[in-house]
Amino acid sequence: MKKLKYLFYLVLVVLVVVIYVNYPKLNILSGYSAKSMASSVFVAKRGVAFTDSTDNNFSPVNLAKDFVDFTEKTASASSLGILTRKAIYREGLGAVLVPKGYKTTKSYLTPNRNNSSNESTFPFGNGDPKDSVFSNIDYINLKKVVDNHFNSNFKTRAVLVVYKDHIIAEKYANGFDENSKFLGWSMTKSIMSTVFGILQHKGLLSVKEQAPISDWENDDRRQITIHNLLQMNSGLEWDEDYETISDVNKMLFLDEDMSKAQMDKKLVGSPNALWNYSSGTSNLLSKILRYKLGSEQEYLDFWYRELIDKIGMNSMILEADLAGNYVASSYSWASARDWAKFGMLYEREGNWNGEQIFSKDWDDYVVTPTPTSDGQYGAQFWLNSKSMMPDIPSSMYFANGHDGQRVFILPEQDLVVVRLGLNGDFSNNNFLKGILESIQD
Repeated sequence: MKKLKYLFYLVLVVLVVVIYVNYPKLNILSGYSAKSMASSVFVAKRGVAFTDSTDNNFSPVNLAKDFVDFTEKTASASSLGILTRKAIYREGLGAVLVPKGYKTTKSYLTPNRNNSSNESTFPFGNGDPKDSVFSNIDYINLKKVVDNHFNSNFKTRAVLVVYKDHIIAEKYANGFDENSKFLGWSMTKSIMSTVFGILQHKGLLSVKEQAPISDWENDDRRQITIHNLLQMNSGLEWDEDYETISDVNKMLFLDEDMSKAQMDKKLVGSPNALWNYSSGTSNLLSKILRYKLGSEQEYLDFWYRELIDKIGMNSMILEADLAGNYVASSYSWASARDWAKFGMLYEREGNWNGEQIFSKDWDDYVVTPTPTSDGQYGAQFWLNSKSMMPDIPSSMYFANGHDGQRVFILPEQDLVVVRLGLNGDFSNNNFLKGILESIQD
């Protein structure tokens, strides 16, 4: 009997140790599942079963069990019955994780939107695109290239190809269409960068000025400029590892104010001498925009009024953290056509239907390689400046998000290509090469 008692206590101790060691992982795991479910159901209008079987079906997230309350507009996820996290949906601000005891009735500001219906044709309106046939396009080959990209291994959900302002190819996976919203992940960084370009165009800031962070004023971090942050070479410490309990995972799934994670880091290198990709930096930049715009309401409104709604990206939703900051590192949703409009704004050097949204100089700025990035990175955009995609023009650049979210901008070819899905394990070079080969000069 004593042996059984000791064995019981031993098993209990082992169980407690296992739970203690894995608790932080379960916290993040449950947080991911709850946030993903809330956004999928209440922002993208997808079903619970669909989300569980597609977006949340990978290990170890699939260990969490989800429950959705459609009345309260919340999603909860429990990992192994041990730890439960909750995400709530806030109209205008998307879904956000909340701590235990959070009052869902708490008031919050929301962005003012201009969602007036513009039925003129794409891209300057939300009406159907004009049918057009270009004699220099091999449509049979183009269709083959696009269809091949819907290989089941790629989990592609949408592809859109725009040439000379006309949609020449558009395809969606089953269950999706031109009105479906897709999570851009880190393509949100490029949206945020563009807001800086608009502010600079309006004379409201210069990216060369020091970052306005009061906590940095009395140490070497005071040297860091907005430019350094936009180019991700501030010299600040950051761990962007999605496989561990890293800085980025703690920020996205534990922090109520996501701007603080990078703000509180120390220097590990000199500004302009160490490129380090950091989602924390993008959320700090989002906070800087809030400083510059003066009030929370103006901050919430400006992104939509001066960029998103102005170019008719009316489907887009920017999600905010509990402190009211847009999560510029990761959380924006929009239709494939609206993601294409964003690429077209850059392909048109900032001019939208006759109005200059940002200067041509800004277009040049975002594609200027960060000195320490080996030509891969500009100002929150990825580059092909050193022909890492050897069959694609070196002038091509792109917004780039997790799992292969892409808005490719090829200015010399008057071409924008959007790809959205769940798996980024494919050759960007071969995909774009096939599209380019379908368009004869």
